[in-house]
Amino acid sequence: MTTGTPNNYQRIAEAIHYIQANFRNQPDLDEVAKKVHLSPFHFQRMFHEWAGVTPKKFLQYLTIDHAKAMLQVEDPPSLFDTAIESGLSGSGRLHDLFITIEGMTPGEYKNGGSYLVINYSFAESPFGEILVASTSKGICHMAFADDQELAFGELQRLFPNAEFRQLVDLAQQNALNIFTRDWSKLSSIKLHLKGTPFQLKVWETLLKIPAGRLSTYGKIAASLENPLAARAVGTAIGDNPVAFIIPCHRVIRSTGVLGDYHWGSTRKTALIGWEASRLSTNETSPAND
Repeated sequence: MTTGTPNNYQRIAEAIHYIQANFRNQPDLDEVAKKVHLSPFHFQRMFHEWAGVTPKKFLQYLTIDHAKAMLQVEDPPSLFDTAIESGLSGSGRLHDLFITIEGMTPGEYKNGGSYLVINYSFAESPFGEILVASTSKGICHMAFADDQELAFGELQRLFPNAEFRQLVDLAQQNALNIFTRDWSKLSSIKLHLKGTPFQLKVWETLLKIPAGRLSTYGKIAASLENPLAARAVGTAIGDNPVAFIIPCHRVIRSTGVLGDYHWGSTRKTALIGWEASRLSTNETSPAND
């Protein structure tokens, strides 16, 4: 029997529709909560449980998607006009939003990375040749390169209008040292990542998996307080732009099956075995006097 009282799904659906229809007005938490007849506290919690993000983040995604669509046209408007049309008070807020969500400025996005200078080089690793690329802020890409031309082509696709220089720099050297030095010094490697907040959270969680240990997609999702997001976690892991340093190879299926790997399941098996072997050797070695 229908009581006429909206259930949780109906409330969230109504809230999503309201935010989508009114994002240019940038409705705050209180306004949307009132629309669905909930307290701000309960609405915030319920929305996050159902949508996987907070109402504020959902609004930010809608806003930046609209701004990106405006900047992708053949003759894009100014950044100020883009900000105003997207419901923001000015280009400063648009800048902050792009940095938070896209990892780049709106100007860089508008120009396809044309103001970005990327150094890159190929080097040998224990698992074959590897391509490593860096900006002035840190490592932006690292990939096993069974085919140099294809590997460099993927880098160009990610940053279509950047300036590329085949040059070894200190950031790259620090990154490549990860194959030979103490993993506890991982924090000395600076990363310059571009991704959604969800992707960045997943990649940050991967960095917390100890070397020589394994986790599962479900455990990663649970650690993000979103246990139903295992499939989305898998997609984010598959988009990992920095091989080995962000250890997506340490994530397997809950059944124990190793699962897919961007750079090949054979390489994933070798990486896991190599790390476990190094960990075992370190644990059994006599302590230094």
